Amino acid sequence: MRRLLTLAILLVALFAGLVAAGNLGLGPVVVTREDEQKLILLLGEVRRVTQPGLSLRVPLLETAQSYDRRWLYLSTEALPIQTKDGEQLTVDNYVIWRIDDAVRFRRSFPGGMRDAEERIDRTVRDDVREVIGRHTLTEVLKDVRVAIMDAITKQSREALADGGVSVADVRINRTELPEGTEESVYARMKTERERLAKKNRAEGLEQARRMRAEADREARVIVANAQRDAEIARGTGDAEAARIYAEAYSTAPEFYDFQRSLQAYRKTIGAGTTLVLSPDTEFFQWFQGTKSWRGRAPAGGP
Repeated sequence: MRRLLTLAILLVALFAGLVAAGNLGLGPVVVTREDEQKLILLLGEVRRVTQPGLSLRVPLLETAQSYDRRWLYLSTEALPIQTKDGEQLTVDNYVIWRIDDAVRFRRSFPGGMRDAEERIDRTVRDDVREVIGRHTLTEVLKDVRVAIMDAITKQSREALADGGVSVADVRINRTELPEGTEESVYARMKTERERLAKKNRAEGLEQARRMRAEADREARVIVANAQRDAEIARGTGDAEAARIYAEAYSTAPEFYDFQRSLQAYRKTIGAGTTLVLSPDTEFFQWFQGTKSWRGRAPAGGP
């Protein structure tokens, strides 16, 4: 029993020693953590990729090369970029990336992480300069800033995919005007805003003139239609009045004549009115007794 216990202790100690040697890159045991990936190399050629946990290798012949599996952060220095409208901007950015394929990464970057970071930085800088150069200052600062960063991320991801690198995101840290150019840029922006304001006012005045002209035309049409309808109604009324007068005259001509004469007297002869007419004029026939509404002259004169 004591021998078995001693043997077990020796085996555990041996295993712990192999694991410790594996952590140091020695011995046949290779320990791969969750946040890393390792390549087993034979004479410099990749034989296999280890999985997290324990794996074996041939000591002295095979070596293990470790690569980080985590997302990595790479910040770049600020660089001057010219926008589409000729403005100069100072822009710096950062990249979130990781090694997606260790085999392709080793083949693309023999110098390791240093070479990879230099290429990533150069590629992202070129993409930032190209994408921002297609947009104006206002778009970069406000209007389509998020879309610009998404476009840069897409281009950089496609450009670095062949190297076993996966780009998660490219973000712009700072976007500033170079020193000494703020006043001139602000002056140009003010001039541009004033130009747009004048243009909008002119367009508004033109639209108002068109609306007023259209309203005046519609008003004239409405008035003309109303006058036409009024003339039609007036003509219809006059015709009806003439018909009624004609019926009344045909029923009692003398009375109709008498009534019309009275209306003429009422409108013509008022207070203080002086008329100079011939005594036998027809206008005063009802006062002269020469005519009565019954068709005969009254006895005794007027």
